[in-house]
Amino acid sequence: MSIVVTGATGQLGRLVIEALLKRNVPADQIVAAGRSTEKLADFAARGVQVRAMDYDDAASVAAALKGADKVLLISSSTVGRRVAQHRTVIEAAKAEGVDLLAYTSIANADTTGMKLADEHLATEALLKESGVPFALLRNGWYLENYTDQLPGTLAQGALAGSAGDGKVSAATRADYAEAAAAVLTADNQAGKVYELGGDEAFTLADLAGSISAAASRPVSYQDLPASDYAELLAGFGVPRDFAGILADSDLGIARGDLHVTTAHLSSLIGRPTTAMPDAVRTAVSLL
Repeated sequence: MSIVVTGATGQLGRLVIEALLKRNVPADQIVAAGRSTEKLADFAARGVQVRAMDYDDAASVAAALKGADKVLLISSSTVGRRVAQHRTVIEAAKAEGVDLLAYTSIANADTTGMKLADEHLATEALLKESGVPFALLRNGWYLENYTDQLPGTLAQGALAGSAGDGKVSAATRADYAEAAAAVLTADNQAGKVYELGGDEAFTLADLAGSISAAASRPVSYQDLPASDYAELLAGFGVPRDFAGILADSDLGIARGDLHVTTAHLSSLIGRPTTAMPDAVRTAVSLL
């Protein structure tokens, strides 16, 4: 069996490969595919196959998927070009006759109104039209979306957003990576749709409270109109278009678009998902 993980140089991709190895998948049956193969040298040293692959280079994609039985298509980080890039991978997987293509989509992709979901939903449509056996891993928000910003949040003494009192079902990248590995190593996954999110949803006010408690200093949540929040993000150097998408995503949280009510994630990984307060305490301890 050969399992190809695309986007393997990214944070999620690396964690998926680690999770596959932890599940005792032989290293030589794992293919780590990414643009910068030098970043995968540590996996190569452990026996993992490393192949150069660029979503924008169809020949490299076909070569990376050569001999694949299963493929994990980790969604491209290039917002605005994702659909074409994903189509290239899907077409290569179809030509290779893979047994399964698992795709990292977004939570509640078929019902959300978030702009960020548009390309995910379009990719899901491509998969349905392709005839390739597929499974959808509809990942919710990463807890790291918040914990990675802790230095700035603590410096400001405030967590800004436009989510109101909406709840988000976030989990760690490691949680989602373990779920992907579970699907890739299980039988009869074609046609499965997994809505993945943390066990305990929380508001951004809850998050601010956990940050305050972990850091022993006051941190408040400041709810802003989406336009003001986008301007704030742009002022911190976020590209203006992406700042608008992030602000729109917060409006999605306010509507409940990232509230996941299934227990699919904890069921797949065989344990409770990482709790937000625990992730915050760990992140604060590392500052």
